[in-house]
Amino acid sequence: MSFPQLPIKLVVGLGNPGPEYERTRHNAGFWFAEDVAHEVGGSFASEAKFFGQLARGVGAHNEVRVLKPMKYMNLSGQSVAAVAKFFNIAPEQMLVAHDELDLPAGDIKLKFGGGHAGHNGLRDIQAKLGSGDYWRLRIGIGHPRDSINPQQPVADWVLQRPRRDEQDAIEIAIERALAQWRFLAAGDIESAVKNLHTKPKPDKPPKPVSDAATKVNA
Repeated sequence: MSFPQLPIKLVVGLGNPGPEYERTRHNAGFWFAEDVAHEVGGSFASEAKFFGQLARGVGAHNEVRVLKPMKYMNLSGQSVAAVAKFFNIAPEQMLVAHDELDLPAGDIKLKFGGGHAGHNGLRDIQAKLGSGDYWRLRIGIGHPRDSINPQQPVADWVLQRPRRDEQDAIEIAIERALAQWRFLAAGDIESAVKNLHTKPKPDKPPKPVSDAATKVNA
């Protein structure tokens, strides 16, 4: 697979503003953005001209910005385009973190380019940038069809809090992605993709102690 090997200079976390949405599935992108901001030593400040909250920090060798659009999800592109234009950041140097229905909670994938797959935040970003050629961090939240209530509308599902076990799985996945930040910041995207997409091996159970060994030790 061939894709741009450029340092990430803008990380965008997608979500909805307001405390009522803070812990809902649709705000998984915000959770990742907040962790990256902490990683680069930045803190969020409201920026009216960017229609969002922006943090600044240092990546590998470059300045990096982390954005949480404070428009609702379907208007995220206005904020992203404003930051990209002001700081002259190309789409290929952006990473947009968002919730992903087609991955179960605990799965997380990096993807370059493609369509918006019905995600309203991605749809608006693509429309405002005029390009879909940016990186996406797809944070799995699962789909209602695989839940105990498969008839639940998707719009309701994404605006609800995940179950405790789902939340734990999502947080572990985000930690795995954060561990790849040094590669993303340095433009070593190939390593980040390889590491993130390699499933961690489960711990091996301890070997049982044989009866003979037990008798000897006794």
